[in-house]
Amino acid sequence: MTKHEFRYASHPEDARAYGTEELRKHFLMDNLFEDDCINLTYSMYDRYIVGGAKPRSKDVVLETIPYLKSENFLDRRELGIVNVGGKGQVSVDGTVYELDKKEALYVGKGAKEVLFKGGSEALFYINSAPAHKSFPTKKVGKENAEVINLGDAKYANKRILNKLIVNSIVETCQLQMGITELVEGNVWNTMPAHTHERRMEAYFYFDVEEGQTVCHFMGQPQHTRHIFLENNQAVLSPEWSIHSGSGTTNYSFIWGMAGENLDYGDMDTCSPNQLR
Repeated sequence: MTKHEFRYASHPEDARAYGTEELRKHFLMDNLFEDDCINLTYSMYDRYIVGGAKPRSKDVVLETIPYLKSENFLDRRELGIVNVGGKGQVSVDGTVYELDKKEALYVGKGAKEVLFKGGSEALFYINSAPAHKSFPTKKVGKENAEVINLGDAKYANKRILNKLIVNSIVETCQLQMGITELVEGNVWNTMPAHTHERRMEAYFYFDVEEGQTVCHFMGQPQHTRHIFLENNQAVLSPEWSIHSGSGTTNYSFIWGMAGENLDYGDMDTCSPNQLR
């Protein structure tokens, strides 16, 4: 079963006036994983889709949804999958790919059937964006990732960046995905903060210790707001918004982007003392 919901885009001046419940309603996704189901959120930020698949007692097929007006989900889209649970399998048009935790699979435009195989403890996090061209489906294992060490324990932001679905590893139309892991004792991600008006982004927080939380900061740099997230929850980040966070413990998160270009380094930074 594939469930879906829809989110309109918000103007930054409107978002400034949102209270806690409105911010959570428009930007938070807290119901990604449900047994034997796929849950999707279709957003009007670059028509980006965020979702999760949790096959348990049976296989789960990625079905098309009404917003796409297409026979198959990937007729005009590309797909990124990252496993954040136990070892699992994904079948694309009959070819089976085995994914360990923190491994990724890119599925190109035109694939007819994407099936998440049951009988495991896998949790598949999903991002999808419109595509104009078909590129080959490709698994990105841990050994294929581009790994960069960032930050400094002095500023509590020492972290490991794992680029997975980026154009130096996989050919894509506009989708980019990767994992950032906070080193134990460090809690800040993406600080100094930045925006990139050429792309929207979605953050998915996982490996958050039970009973702990991550405070995600969003909004324009001079008009910031915050949302508290728990394990396996995601948040939409508009092109006008910063996306940063601080946890009560260390954690990992998946960043996914789509938009005007594939230049990972295209960002407008804002120093910490400029934030309001």
